[in-house]
Amino acid sequence: MIPPIPSELPLGGVYLPPALVVGFFGLATAWIVTRLLNHTRLARFFWNPPLAFLAMWGLCCALVGLFILAP
Repeated sequence: MIPPIPSELPLGGVYLPPALVVGFFGLATAWIVTRLLNHTRLARFFWNPPLAFLAMWGLCCALVGLFILAP
């Protein structure tokens, strides 16, 4: 049987919605990846860096969500 997706995640005694936690950790991961891309000068190949950051945020949210909200 597949365990249900949690409706709230306890974080330091405060109950937070899972989408907020995934969004925050996805944003932090995307920011780190973007900093690494800027440091290695690979970000110059992006046509629109802010749009690439938003896409990276979406990808990171999906990956983080697989691990935090894994069924």
